[in-house]
Amino acid sequence: MNTPARVSYREALRQALREAMQRDPRVFLMGEDVGKYGGTYAVSKGLLEEFGPERIRDTPLSELAFVGAGIGAALGGMRPIVEVMTVNFSLLALDQIVNSAALYRHMSGGQFSVPLVIRMATGAGRQLAAQHSHSLEGWYAHIPGIRILTPATIDDARGMLWPALEDPDPVLIFEHAQLYNMEGGLTSDGQVDIARARVRRPGAQVSLITYGACLWKALEAAEALAGEGVDTEVIDLRVLRPLDSDTIMASVRKTHRAVVIDEGWRSGSLAAEIMARIMEQAFYDLDAPVARVCSEEVPIPYAKHLEDAALPQMPKIVAAARQVCGMA
Repeated sequence: MNTPARVSYREALRQALREAMQRDPRVFLMGEDVGKYGGTYAVSKGLLEEFGPERIRDTPLSELAFVGAGIGAALGGMRPIVEVMTVNFSLLALDQIVNSAALYRHMSGGQFSVPLVIRMATGAGRQLAAQHSHSLEGWYAHIPGIRILTPATIDDARGMLWPALEDPDPVLIFEHAQLYNMEGGLTSDGQVDIARARVRRPGAQVSLITYGACLWKALEAAEALAGEGVDTEVIDLRVLRPLDSDTIMASVRKTHRAVVIDEGWRSGSLAAEIMARIMEQAFYDLDAPVARVCSEEVPIPYAKHLEDAALPQMPKIVAAARQVCGMA
């Protein structure tokens, strides 16, 4: 039996970039420090030497400008991949993303599309303080006209990019900063379905619904709950817009209990949207109210003990699951 190739999340992303540029000459990468420096998270290291400065383009420090340039390139027939250093800095390009890229198809009556991919790091846990640590992907999931992807596994990091480039509309890929060093087996060379969630662990008594780095905390919580006799299902959303409601509801109808884990803040969160959909579509299948575990309503602190306290953690997930199972 062949042993799956073991690579890091970072290396899987680099493989995806390399293969996309080999596959289609219209594909190029642009962003701050993606060339000579090799990317802030070393994802594009070595690609400048391989593909040259025409296809690995260092940009000025202006997210508004280089995201706008990416939109223009996409409208002109190219397939740009724009790297934004961190999700917090993407707010400087909100006008380009929300008022331009997301709306061109609608406002042109279907005459134009923007086949643009924007990659960015998201999330906390590495003591990078408030301006580099928030999880704002739920904000973008609110916007029609764009697709939101959150790869949490090695296979998804490798396999989501090409189908994202094939999408005629803008796709935003959120890479959790804590995952770059994660290593694992690359079990598939194929592309990933960017429309469906995945059941990462089947179970029968409670559903843990999450995405990104919180997937691994949820899987750890499921192991702990198994030791208490609780058969836990873990759902990796993977795609935040459009949400795969069918997979969520199928799980809830099987387990009759749900906990939503979201690194975003509780108020106005993606977790709230998922809870509302469960209420609308599967209320009578529930044996307990839906619970959620979110970040505390504070800017993410720098101090390690405070950062840990502000974020969803495995013990909080276990406690929420025990509560909905009537064990608290």
